[in-house]
Amino acid sequence: MSGNMNLTLKVWRQKSQNAQGAFETYEAKNISPDMSFLEMMDVVNEDLIKAGKEPIAFDHDCREGICGMCSMYINGRAHGPLKGVTTCQLHMRSFSSGETITIEPWRATAFPVLRDLVVDRTAFERIQQAGGYVSVNTGSVPDANAIPISKENADEAFLSAACIGCGACVAACKNSSAMLFVSAKVSQYALLPQGNVERKERVLKMVSQMDQEGFGNCSNTEACEAECPKEIKVTNIARMNREFLRAKLFS
Repeated sequence: MSGNMNLTLKVWRQKSQNAQGAFETYEAKNISPDMSFLEMMDVVNEDLIKAGKEPIAFDHDCREGICGMCSMYINGRAHGPLKGVTTCQLHMRSFSSGETITIEPWRATAFPVLRDLVVDRTAFERIQQAGGYVSVNTGSVPDANAIPISKENADEAFLSAACIGCGACVAACKNSSAMLFVSAKVSQYALLPQGNVERKERVLKMVSQMDQEGFGNCSNTEACEAECPKEIKVTNIARMNREFLRAKLFS
């Protein structure tokens, strides 16, 4: 079809967590440049199924860039070549016909590969369960402006809460650090009065759980911010460090 693309895919295939993995090569033919990356993967899988072969396993859900499931390393970059975009929002017009695309799962000890491109990211869930919530009774929804919150804090809390927990920050970091994710979750509550009651306990528990999961230390290269599809700022890490030190000193 005129205007469509033919691509070569080098995809990581791994049958299970303990199995030996390797790259396999596939041809993606007649791919519309208007397809999303995941739609292209669907087409390749349909061809594999028709040929009696195992389809490529990959995580996905909303396909709207808000769930964080579509975690893939594409040509050496988390979620692909565009800034501020998840894999499901990446369109094939970002590539050229005849190009070879290398697709891998996240690479981190705390994110073991389950199958092909699917990794176990429940470490993030356990960090959330350790303290990333408000358990105190905050009452019903207050009237607008009943609780005075500065616009700066409200904006910062909102931006921090935009984190979708995809794990791109971990995948991009040479130390596989989860500090950007954890700091965003700490910040969204630390900046609001509803989060003050459990403020000290929260940061201590979440940082402790992060360390238990085996994530590395912050590398200070800011690769996490550069690859984050929601463009979470590394200033959150500085805030979390302050929150942690304050909690240690006064707990």
